[in-house]
Amino acid sequence: MQTALKTITAVSAITLLLSSFSFMPAHAQETAKSTLEEGKELAFDRLKGNCLACHHIDDGVSPGNIGPPLLSMQARFPDKAKLRAQVYDATSNNPNSMMPPFGKHGVLTAAEIDKIVDYIYSL
Repeated sequence: MQTALKTITAVSAITLLLSSFSFMPAHAQETAKSTLEEGKELAFDRLKGNCLACHHIDDGVSPGNIGPPLLSMQARFPDKAKLRAQVYDATSNNPNSMMPPFGKHGVLTAAEIDKIVDYIYSL
């Protein structure tokens, strides 16, 4: 009786463990989706990223036209790290850039920059 109970308990534990793995891909997708949503919110936030002040983004309201439209970003920046460097400090690549150095001046945290870059890279 005790051996059967131990076997049932072990099988139940293994089943529970294996079933938890089936949820990992969905959870990872939700995390990626929420990161993109957070990045979009930061990019559109007039007190944070404020990308819309200078750039056209398809579903943005009242976009500016000082900077280039943000589209086809993976084609324009095949190396995502270069896009991140541009958001962090555009003046390092072009000292005459009108784009504020968001990271260098502490306007955005590293985590916020990463979320914005993830969002922009998806455009």
